[in-house]
Amino acid sequence: MSEKDVPEGAVASQQPNQQVATEVVVDDSGTLPSYSNFCRVTATPEEVILDFGLNPQPFATGRQDVKANQRIVMNFYTAKRLLTALGMTIQRHEQTFGAIELDVRRRAGSAQQQFAQNQGRPPGSGPQGVVE
Repeated sequence: MSEKDVPEGAVASQQPNQQVATEVVVDDSGTLPSYSNFCRVTATPEEVILDFGLNPQPFATGRQDVKANQRIVMNFYTAKRLLTALGMTIQRHEQTFGAIELDVRRRAGSAQQQFAQNQGRPPGSGPQGVVE
């Protein structure tokens, strides 16, 4: 059978590099937003479990009880796609606004230095055009 005799669908299915575009439309009209400053990640051999909650005293020492308000369970394929999407989002944010410092002591030190450089004035409140 020559290529001319093969039905059109059969030829298309033999092309391995052909990609079909998929559009996913998300209906988030019933979704309730929530805030989290705490996340615990655990896993089973088949799933990743993310527990989200609010830690009211994030800088406290000793035992801290945090109530998990939301639990997301996903397979490892979805978790890896989430990792990639979060990494790209953080990278774009840091390119726009600068590095995100995870060490709170360094963040506090940096804020204190900026405050001292402005002599206690909030940024942008000094006289315009004056070089100090």
